[in-house]
Amino acid sequence: MEVIPLVAQSSINSPNFAPLTEKRYLKPSTFWSIRQGFPRWLSMAIVTVSLAVPLMAWAVISYAGWVTPIFLPTPTAVIQAGIEMFTQDDLIIDTIASCARVAGGFLLAAVIGIPMGIAMGTFYSMESLFAPLVGTVRYMPVVAFVPLIIIWIGLGEWSKVIIIALGVVLYNAMMVADAVKFIPNEMINVAYTLGATRRDALFKVILPATFPSVLDTIRVNISGAWNYLVIAELVAAQNGLGFKIVQAQRFLQTERVLFCIALIGLIGLLIDYGLKWFSAWLTPWADQTRH
Repeated sequence: MEVIPLVAQSSINSPNFAPLTEKRYLKPSTFWSIRQGFPRWLSMAIVTVSLAVPLMAWAVISYAGWVTPIFLPTPTAVIQAGIEMFTQDDLIIDTIASCARVAGGFLLAAVIGIPMGIAMGTFYSMESLFAPLVGTVRYMPVVAFVPLIIIWIGLGEWSKVIIIALGVVLYNAMMVADAVKFIPNEMINVAYTLGATRRDALFKVILPATFPSVLDTIRVNISGAWNYLVIAELVAAQNGLGFKIVQAQRFLQTERVLFCIALIGLIGLLIDYGLKWFSAWLTPWADQTRH
């Protein structure tokens, strides 16, 4: 006679017992699928809804007069203000000036921050050297440095570029350093086993493996450069989108403020998609499902 162990008997008698032959299948889901593809039409529909709902709420509230126009102007007023700024106030010159300052500041931050991050992630000596400085200075507000920058550099364009660079340089360094640390040690050890020198390990293993993450860092942190634009253009600026925002704020021209903010958002969106396309073209071996 077959003897069933007590543990098995207790399991069989349990109400939660499921036969060994029963299989559990994951129910298919299009909306909640995890990295298993997504219909393009559904993606476009969700994007449309996410943009249309706030715009419709803004239109209903403003056109109905539930809020004073000085606090929330209508979309028509904002568009009219933008057309007037482009045709009468040379807003295109302000846009070019702001883009040049952001480009200069972020380029300076990348030239300093990316090599520092690679050094911190690669060499323990460099991490010991830079980590205390990075960990301390990144908590200091950039606004507090503005008077010192004016004293040291003056009121020219370089002061604005330095302010933007200070806002993002340490974040570049930290994110790149973290990306380097995620490279498996096995890759470096294999390179050493095959006869690679430290220089080979750095330039032929670490840098190629980190390059996609560096592009992602640039894409993420350039938005921070635009956030520091208004602070930079407070320093004796005569043009720029941040200057226009502050100028319109003084005269309670909310529609102009909103248009400049929307214009910065549009420029940032174009830069983001441009860098995303550039990353996909330049690093086709990397995972392109990241957002």
